[in-house]
Amino acid sequence: MSRFTHIIFDLDGTLTDNTRGISNAVRYALRKMNVPECPDETVRKFIGPPIQWSFKNHFGMNEREVALAVDLFREYFNEKGWYENELYPGVNEMLEELHASGKKLYLATAKLEKFAERILRHFGFDRYITGFVGADYNGHKAEKDALIASLLEKEQIIPSDKVVMVGDTVFDIEGGKANGLSTIAVFYGFGEPEELKATEPDFQVENVEELFEVLGQ
Repeated sequence: MSRFTHIIFDLDGTLTDNTRGISNAVRYALRKMNVPECPDETVRKFIGPPIQWSFKNHFGMNEREVALAVDLFREYFNEKGWYENELYPGVNEMLEELHASGKKLYLATAKLEKFAERILRHFGFDRYITGFVGADYNGHKAEKDALIASLLEKEQIIPSDKVVMVGDTVFDIEGGKANGLSTIAVFYGFGEPEELKATEPDFQVENVEELFEVLGQ
C-alpha cells in the first residue's frame, strides 16, 4: 500500500530554482525606493516566505513602504522575473512518474497565485498537478499554514499521515504539521539546514532523487 496518496509541493526551492528572478525583483524594488544595496545573503532569504513579511522583517519597512515594495517587486516579476527560473534536475521526471502511479499532486506556494499558475504552465506541471493555491494580491492567507488549509478545503482533502507536505523552509514543515500532515524537508533548496532539522520533519532528503524514493513508495 502506498505511503502517501496526496502530495503537496512547495514551489520555489522545492520544484524550481527561482533565485535569479526573485533576487532581481527584490533589488529592482529596493533601487526604486532608494534603499542601499543589501548583501546576497539577505536577498536569498526572500525565497520562500511571503514577500510582505520579508520586506517588513529584513528592512524594517512600515505598512505603506511594504505595499510600495511589493508593487515594485511584482512589476519586475510580472515582466521578467517569473521566467528567470530553472527546474531542479529530475523534477519533471519525478512528477510524471508520481502522477502515472496514481498519486494526487498539489501545489501550495506563497507566490502570487497568477504567477504560480504561469510557472506551472511554463514548465508543463499543469499536466500533473491536480490543484494549487497561492497568495492573493493583498497577501491575505499568504502564510503557509493558511495556504495549506485553503488547499485542503478547496480540494476536499482529509488530513492524515497519507497526505504529505514537501518543502525547503520551516514555513513549509510547520505549515504541514499545523494541518495534521506528514512532512518532508528538502535540503537542496533555500532553507537553513539547522532550522529545518529543528522542526523535526518526518523525512529529510538531500536531492530530488532521494525525494522520489520517499514519495514513490
